[in-house]
Amino acid sequence: MPLEIVRNDITKMKVDAIVNAANTQLKMGGGVCGAVFQAAGIAKLQKACDIIGQCPVGEAVITKGFMLPAKYIIHTPGPVWSGGSHHEAELLKASYINSLELAKENECVSIAFPLISSGIYGYPKEEALQIAVSAIGQFLMSSDMHVYLVVFDKKTFGLSKQLFTSINEFIDENYVEELEIHFHRLREEHIVFNEAPLESMSSLVEIVEDLDETFSQRLLHLIDEKNMTDVETYKRANIDRRLFSKIRSDEDYLPKKKTVIAFAIALQLDVDETNDLLSAAGYTLSRSSKFDVIIEYFIKEQSYNIHQINEALFSFDQPLLGA
Repeated sequence: MPLEIVRNDITKMKVDAIVNAANTQLKMGGGVCGAVFQAAGIAKLQKACDIIGQCPVGEAVITKGFMLPAKYIIHTPGPVWSGGSHHEAELLKASYINSLELAKENECVSIAFPLISSGIYGYPKEEALQIAVSAIGQFLMSSDMHVYLVVFDKKTFGLSKQLFTSINEFIDENYVEELEIHFHRLREEHIVFNEAPLESMSSLVEIVEDLDETFSQRLLHLIDEKNMTDVETYKRANIDRRLFSKIRSDEDYLPKKKTVIAFAIALQLDVDETNDLLSAAGYTLSRSSKFDVIIEYFIKEQSYNIHQINEALFSFDQPLLGA
């Protein structure tokens, strides 16, 4: 998927470039910066940085990766948090955008970021995360690159406590264990079988006829109905262009459930429409799946920002949307 949140050590990421949360003098520091210098080789990296000299806040420079798995290190000094009235947000966004543009200039197809400025620079984690996702998302709407947002553990992650609580309450109210939901389904099927009027058979015929439409056909029809372009759709769905091309060209291709849901989010479908699209690929939303319940929460809230949804899924240890 174009933007992916992962829990890892950024110095171990096998990507074209990793981003170092640097200081303006490009000297070895603490936190992420210190870890990057140590993993890359302190002497060689410091020598390369000394040749460059310095880098203003919000700008970005590039060096070799040296001993890292990554080919390059992009160094960007994020802003020190000073209450929010000293252009911190603009500078932090610039750090992401300038790093991405520099990676693009150097023909990188993958890049890994830490949550810049959220450590010893004191930027509030929730706001830092929102800026990171917004800036990366903006870049990806017009460029193809696989971007990782790397967090070391959940303590470094900044999902809103209010949002986390709301989702948790929704899960508590709606999540049903598999055994219980199976019992209710059997009971409902028994009632339907014994009490359904004969005229309901006509709707069954319609359902069977709908099965003739493949997932690919259903998706393309929805894109046309929503007056969206293919590019706009797969970008909003956090879907790789090559996978979308495969879905478009192969009418019999059945994607993963999380991929189908990603398209439903991109197309801003309601719960019934989402289930309709899922059924074309052989899936449905289930109250016995926390992943599904979280998706239902966002759909009912009419909140269709796929990156925000992925932040929530990550916080609840669920698979992320996209591919």
